[in-house]
Amino acid sequence: MFTLSLIAAPAAANLDADLPQGIAARWGGSEPRWLASGIAAEFDIAAIPDDIDQVWSDLQVIGIDMVVQPAEGRRKKVLLADMDSTMIDQECIDELADFAGVGPRVADITARAMNGELDFHEALIERVSLLAGLDEGVIQKVLDSRITLASGGRELVATMRAHGAHAALVSGGFTAFTAAVADQLGFDEHRANVLLADGGVLTGHVALPVLGREAKIEALERITERFGLSPQDVMAVGDGANDLGMIQLAGSGVALHAKPAVAAQARIRINHGDLTALLYLQGYAQADFVTADPAA
Repeated sequence: MFTLSLIAAPAAANLDADLPQGIAARWGGSEPRWLASGIAAEFDIAAIPDDIDQVWSDLQVIGIDMVVQPAEGRRKKVLLADMDSTMIDQECIDELADFAGVGPRVADITARAMNGELDFHEALIERVSLLAGLDEGVIQKVLDSRITLASGGRELVATMRAHGAHAALVSGGFTAFTAAVADQLGFDEHRANVLLADGGVLTGHVALPVLGREAKIEALERITERFGLSPQDVMAVGDGANDLGMIQLAGSGVALHAKPAVAAQARIRINHGDLTALLYLQGYAQADFVTADPAA
């Protein structure tokens, strides 16, 4: 048995009431269950239809995401999340580079690395080298004035944790940012690269080894081993090429507003919904959402 989810962007709320009913009837599905009016509905089907790719493409045109998953085991026990352009709206290194006067150059490298056109390790080393001489205090300025939390992130983390899940923020970015974001969103732990500084000035280096694609896979494996779980118990989410490993290994790996090369290789793609889509994919209704850190 499979569950088919239809999800719209919350700001648009344009999931017409007749659409889930029509698709369910077309594919012999169960009566649709509404998780949020105008935003999310789901129903069960016995098999994946032959024309599902065409229907997915048609729905993308009107701003609706469609995901089909095995019905069993949808609720996950671990959330593994990327940070930049996933849990926050920005790429932190690009914001630092703007202060350093090398913004366009670094942003171009970032975009190419996230789309898989450049080796992540080499691209990170090159970009960090361009930050040499930047006052370390700029990190706090960026946090205070430029970093915004992605829509739905607080609900995603708090709701999963309220239902017993472990939440880990795993970034190819920097601990100076993941520490703050993890604290704001209520993550249980965070992992990232360490920017090196000397005398309050960035040296243009990071501590080795660099945390990239393989380190995110390792984080998934170590966290699940620690709790006696398997990769099937994990929901992983990211947008860049360095996230593909954990996205493909996780039981539910979500490419969220991802780069084209990443989306093409992911089983679950969310192009229109926000981070609450990951809750709808697990069968949570909007009424089930928690908005405050359950540990607070």
